[in-house]
Amino acid sequence: MTITTSEALLASPWAGTAAPTTPEGWVRRAEEVAAILEVDAVERDRALVTPHDEVRLLKQAGLVTLLGPTAQGGAGQSWETAYQVIRRVAEGDGSIGQLLGYHYLWSQLPAFFGTPDQAEQIIGRATREGWFFGGAVNPRDDDLVAVDLGGDLAFSGHKTFSTGSKVSDVTWLEAAVAGHDEHVFALAPSDHVGITFHDGWDALGQRLTESGSVTITEVVLPWSAALGWVDKQFQGRTYNTVTLVAIQLVFTNFYLGIAQGGLRTALAYTRERTRPWPYGGDDRERGVDEPYVLDAYGDLQSKLWAAQALGDRAGQALQALHADPDGLQPRARGEVAVLVAAAKQRAVDVGLEIGTRIYEVTGARATASSVGLDRFWRNVRTHSLHDPIPYKRREVGLFALLDEIPEPTWYT
Repeated sequence: MTITTSEALLASPWAGTAAPTTPEGWVRRAEEVAAILEVDAVERDRALVTPHDEVRLLKQAGLVTLLGPTAQGGAGQSWETAYQVIRRVAEGDGSIGQLLGYHYLWSQLPAFFGTPDQAEQIIGRATREGWFFGGAVNPRDDDLVAVDLGGDLAFSGHKTFSTGSKVSDVTWLEAAVAGHDEHVFALAPSDHVGITFHDGWDALGQRLTESGSVTITEVVLPWSAALGWVDKQFQGRTYNTVTLVAIQLVFTNFYLGIAQGGLRTALAYTRERTRPWPYGGDDRERGVDEPYVLDAYGDLQSKLWAAQALGDRAGQALQALHADPDGLQPRARGEVAVLVAAAKQRAVDVGLEIGTRIYEVTGARATASSVGLDRFWRNVRTHSLHDPIPYKRREVGLFALLDEIPEPTWYT
């Protein structure tokens, strides 16, 4: 029996059951969530309704606190497991996979940028209260500014994108600090009177990510809320820059999940509905016996397996960087950044290819809007423009040719 997202919320499928305790158990839980999301994914994508129900489902499943400390009620799982969970959820619904992936990054931002006390206090409370995070974070927009008021900072301005805005409990504000070279991150409640989320998100794909613009008007927060700032000076370290590598691998994994969802959906369609071509001179009884169908699926599956393996390798390498945050050296960080850049470009390439070529092996009737195969290409195409893939290839090329590691930027 299959149930829709809204039906699942009436009575949690996991009510009365113990939470998983192993990485494998949490990956299975993510697969259960994906199976629910998949049932009405096409209809929800068209309806463009703010995904409050979908986020509630993630909370019911316990996925929101996957990275939270066990002492505070979290699952205490690793980033490596989180990437697998993102991938599985995105297989059922790419938008929700993106929301969950961004949430994981934002929920751990205090560990990347904050002082030890900030990390313990914010992550602990977020875990206990089951916060879902959003972020008014877009470094190419420099018109959100934080003004020093003495003991406080006053945030005002605008951000073009704010993923997870309307479904979040709390939102990170990223701003230039007047009079300083560094930017600042500070957390505010999403329902703050000075935060206005706009209804401008109507993209080609990833339509349920609530990535519209936001206006910030005189949101006053104490200096103590500024991550990593002590006595109004930012305490920088190499580990801060791992944030950017981590989010790039978040992207990689929901691309891989979308690609897997597209291929699996097409395979099922071909098994059940694709007809053989009757004019080839060697008539076949079933579409699954067509040589060109077998050739195409063999090619796409092989490419996806290779991309997944590279993504897994990148996840393992990135996990190692978390072992010694204070001792992390730029070279180690740079080598992992190159690996993530390689994984990302391969995930984009295979996601776009699967999204296009599945029509060749499903047939003309598969173009019906009710089938919804178009969403897989639309989703990968939309988000893969986040930052130019040629620059990822350049990073890998410079490393291969000249042994140069990429300099940390907001996108590297």
